[in-house]
Amino acid sequence: MAIAPEQPEIAHAQRRTLRVLVGAQLLSGAGLAAGVTVGALLAQDLLGSTALSGLPTALFAAGGALAAAGVGRVSQTRGRRPGLALGYLAGALGAVGVIVAAVLGSGVLLLAALFVYGAGNATNLQARYAGADLATAASRGRAVSTVLVATTLGAVAGPNLVEVMGDVADAVSIPHLAGPFLLAAVAYGAAAAILAVALRPDPLLLARERAAAQPAQPSPGDTQDDGAHGSAPGVRLGATTMVVTQVVMAAIMTMTPIHMKAHGHGLGATGLVIAIHVGAMYLPSPLSGSLVDRLGSRVVAGLAGLTLLAASLVAWLAPESSVPWLAFALALLGLGWSLGLVAGTTAVAENLPLERRARTQGSVDVLVSLGGAGAGVLSGVVVSAWSYGTLCVLGGVVAIILVALLALFRPRPTR
Repeated sequence: MAIAPEQPEIAHAQRRTLRVLVGAQLLSGAGLAAGVTVGALLAQDLLGSTALSGLPTALFAAGGALAAAGVGRVSQTRGRRPGLALGYLAGALGAVGVIVAAVLGSGVLLLAALFVYGAGNATNLQARYAGADLATAASRGRAVSTVLVATTLGAVAGPNLVEVMGDVADAVSIPHLAGPFLLAAVAYGAAAAILAVALRPDPLLLARERAAAQPAQPSPGDTQDDGAHGSAPGVRLGATTMVVTQVVMAAIMTMTPIHMKAHGHGLGATGLVIAIHVGAMYLPSPLSGSLVDRLGSRVVAGLAGLTLLAASLVAWLAPESSVPWLAFALALLGLGWSLGLVAGTTAVAENLPLERRARTQGSVDVLVSLGGAGAGVLSGVVVSAWSYGTLCVLGGVVAIILVALLALFRPRPTR
């Protein structure tokens, strides 16, 4: 349902929804950045293997897949507020588990805790759908991007606090690399509290209430092959774009800290590169949203594929000793992910009717998370067996496939 601009009470509710989501995302960004920056390094230390260092990304992506399905189902039946709050609470508990695993030196407990920790990352992404529930058709892309860009401050600050939080951890007899997870536990817990208290009225429930009060209209996504789980071409376009961009981004991002450590770069340099990458994932979101509203999801998805291709090539060709070139490659990687996520999210949101929107959105994010999980596992195997450069080349090939699929995509007319 597109909310008409002449409904001031809905416009007010939308503004309040975005303010609350922005507040929660500012905090949760710091939480998700902790695992991105030191998760692989912590696993390498506890498991003693480079080949297994991709497991953290795989595990919190797999945990994110389960959480995405859970958050989607709770949101479908109870509303966005309880779904998102419970997801962030699970992420906070996972971060505490990582700290305990590091203290005990238990690799098994670390892997289990990272799986639970992934719920925070999945919830951070699910929040973007809440921003679109009450948005007009002409502003849906910008609404999604507003929620995403709010993650920037915490996500950029998080990696740059690696050394500081490591010092805090040392002061309380916690392993240095577990320090950022102290920040993650507090950040995710605070985000859960904000949403549980302040996300009222619930945007999805209000959208349903308004839709029920209006004359019946054709549902978005009511196409010739629309199915019970949102199989409209527009939904497939969005899902495919998000899965592919997640695969390329997760594979290269996961192994970059390992690659940098192997060539003598310290935690400070690694944190800077990851901070630039995460900033590029979220900071350009307003640009991504504006382009989607102007050019359409399919065109912007194609731009995402080309940007990911450029990122893969730069990472492949970057001198191993050059932090600026690696930072540039990871910035392009983040930008490509931003374009793909906003384009894919908007395509999914505008092609789903309200009665199954949240559930199907959760199912789509399950696929996205599983794609990231597979990329995380395989990235460590590829780098261990061949090289970081080989991984980057494979990422470029996957990006080219996305561009080719989008060029062949032709949506069917609605009934």
